[in-house]
Amino acid sequence: MKLSDLAPYPGSRKKRKRVGRGPGSGHGKTSCRGHKGQNSRSGGGVKPGFEGGQMPLQRRLPKRGFTNIFQKSYAIVNVGTLETLSETEITPEVLVNEGIVKKVGDGIKILGQGELTKALNIKAHAFSASAKEKITKAQGSAEVI
Repeated sequence: MKLSDLAPYPGSRKKRKRVGRGPGSGHGKTSCRGHKGQNSRSGGGVKPGFEGGQMPLQRRLPKRGFTNIFQKSYAIVNVGTLETLSETEITPEVLVNEGIVKKVGDGIKILGQGELTKALNIKAHAFSASAKEKITKAQGSAEVI
């Protein structure tokens, strides 16, 4: 086999449909759009979710719930994750530098999942009760910033 013998698999390279190129092409005049109607016009068609004038689903369903605009979104870190760090003084800056937390946001909250054996001095914006308990049990300190 030579490089010049190579050819694409039959049927794998389909030519694109060129519409509006005269009557001889078979796709002339209305350019495969039919006569009149919404879809024949430029910019025609319906938006996603349009149900032909029927009341759309997003308007038929009842409104539910409530969004608290004052809610704090903490970046959460488990105590077990802090065990893997080499530092003994843990601050939000250390967590961001180590790649444990991407963005501090409204603050960092330490949760109590996992085990802690090292004595760590942790500075964070919030602690769960179980996390505080595990930190103090390991002779560490939990300081709220």
